[in-house]
Amino acid sequence: MTFHAPKARYHLRFQLTPGADLADRAAGLAKVCREHGIAEVVLLLGAEEAYTGHLAGAEEDLWFEAAAEASEVLTAAGVEVSLNPWVTVGHADRGRRDRLGFAPMVSPTGQVAAAQASFACPTWRAWLYAHYGRFARLGFRVLWVEDDFRFHNHAPLDWGGGFEPLMMERLSLLVGRPVAREEVVEAVTAPGPPHPWRGLLQQVWRSAQLEVAEGLAEAVRENSAGRSQLGLMNSVPAMHSVEGRDWTALFEALSIEGRVVQRPHFAPYADTPARSLASSVWALEAQRPLRPAYVSCEPEIENWPHTSWTKSDTQTWSEMVTAQLAGADALLLNVHPSSAGRAEEFPRIDRLLSRSRPALDWVAALRPEQAVSLGVGLPWRPDTAARLRTVEGQLGELVAGPAATAEFLLGYGVPVTAEAAPVQALFGRAVDAFEDKELRAMLRGGLLLDGVAAHLLTERGFADLLGVRAGALHTREEAAQPGPYAAERITAQAGADEGAWVSVDVQPALARLEPADGADVLTEVVTPEGRHWGAGRCHFVNALGGRVAVLAATAPVELARSDRRQRLLHASVRFLQGDHPPLPLVDGAPHLIPQLSRSGDLLRLAIANGSADPAHVRIALPLSPASVRATLLAPLAAPEPVSVTGTAGRLELETAVPHHGRLVLEWRTASGRSPVRTPSPLS
Repeated sequence: MTFHAPKARYHLRFQLTPGADLADRAAGLAKVCREHGIAEVVLLLGAEEAYTGHLAGAEEDLWFEAAAEASEVLTAAGVEVSLNPWVTVGHADRGRRDRLGFAPMVSPTGQVAAAQASFACPTWRAWLYAHYGRFARLGFRVLWVEDDFRFHNHAPLDWGGGFEPLMMERLSLLVGRPVAREEVVEAVTAPGPPHPWRGLLQQVWRSAQLEVAEGLAEAVRENSAGRSQLGLMNSVPAMHSVEGRDWTALFEALSIEGRVVQRPHFAPYADTPARSLASSVWALEAQRPLRPAYVSCEPEIENWPHTSWTKSDTQTWSEMVTAQLAGADALLLNVHPSSAGRAEEFPRIDRLLSRSRPALDWVAALRPEQAVSLGVGLPWRPDTAARLRTVEGQLGELVAGPAATAEFLLGYGVPVTAEAAPVQALFGRAVDAFEDKELRAMLRGGLLLDGVAAHLLTERGFADLLGVRAGALHTREEAAQPGPYAAERITAQAGADEGAWVSVDVQPALARLEPADGADVLTEVVTPEGRHWGAGRCHFVNALGGRVAVLAATAPVELARSDRRQRLLHASVRFLQGDHPPLPLVDGAPHLIPQLSRSGDLLRLAIANGSADPAHVRIALPLSPASVRATLLAPLAAPEPVSVTGTAGRLELETAVPHHGRLVLEWRTASGRSPVRTPSPLS
């Protein structure tokens, strides 16, 4: 029997504009697809520079004919075709004006959009269903719902929309009396516990969006005779939490014959330092549990403006590998300029696609989509924004999620997961999202807290289980004695670096930690003169048998990074694991970003080099080198087997990992189970 390893599935996003030579340009695009094994073209419809506003009349006719002609040529050449109609409510005004009589979006402060429609507008809804329904008759695999299908981020509106009169009328029905926008904004952002109207406003927004999603699915289902499905492009989950998004309900509403696709928010639009891969790794991981099993995942390799001057081939390759390792079903590639015209005029892109294929196919053959992610768990609830207390009375205060926590941990070589895990990290105001019984369950396992979380838990009566009392948060500018905080001095309890110090000089605030009897103080905070200010990091075993590590820092991701601080964090993770088998922790160079997963008894650790310098990777892992298979994925090169050395407990790679490169380690457990068990403390 011949085994055919699965291949990475490329979907090429391309705008074929109307014109007399359209069929010829489509044939050239089909040729590029065949030469590089591109499975599908996603046709952009009146996008970016070609966007004149919501299409209707003769303009829509022109684009419909172009889409039909291009689709026919591509399909005949064996290339699947999807369609991105580019707008739903509209991305941003950018000088355009509504031409179809839509009720406009209105911001919290009363700004009125010129070209962006309200989700509650019946005229816009009728246009949307007719528009998608018409193009669905062409039988596209997917019709994409753009990421403007949201309430936030609609320039030039401050924050976004959702406060228009039609929405206020809906809210008035729930409140039981007429309400005005100003009154609503004041109520939903009022400092303190959430006002009941916050949940009601989110219910209004959620219901309006679900109604549109259901109508859209029905229009596409009817006009495509069930052949087409919808694809949802989305933004950051913490932002959608402010909108009250119910992910399960939204995917169900968009589902056609049990099928729907997601393009998760993922990569930056332009070249960034490779350490930004930490946020990309987490963005994909965070959205995995939001996606029901029947939803396929097709991340987009962003590039804007679409040009090789915006994003390098190396970073494009690196993000493709990141998405593939995260289990993507397909990759949406933005590699041609939106005004490209002819795909064959860009031989540099041909080289990118050819050189990317070996590594991506190698990763696809690992079947990462079937794996379970492992690491320090980062708990989060989609309804977090409905539960948060505000301080300053701003809508932006409702955005809270573990992205910064993930960046802090991943950048120090600590793998993370969105799944429940024996060790978890809970930072910031997201504590408000959890009930007391959920927090007690977390405190029975291993739990890492920052100063804000410790302060909130102290207020809620959990200090005895933390090993510290975090009674107040202090900024550096406060005149409280003994003076401004400056550094953390490492104590004997840390086990290494005793007497050395690490900076807390630029932290926006610190929690003043009062350790309880039995708590181990690993660092003490001192003033510039060296006077004691408070505890900086504490470990504690509580009465529930749980282990807690508390940091005084309120924004750990902003702490100056160093080898010493990495050693402190690794020591805390090891402490929190207790008797649980240890997680593999990575060091040896700055910004080594791990992705850890398990498939059956097979463990896989992929490590990205986020530094511009070549990295000599070390992994704390209780295995002999002979039991580990190591593969180096250098940018735009074929996978290469490499050797690891070391002793049981610490492995080292003989070959340096280049910038944006990956080291992939695989090993099996003799017992058939993971050395990093994942029973949930919440179960």
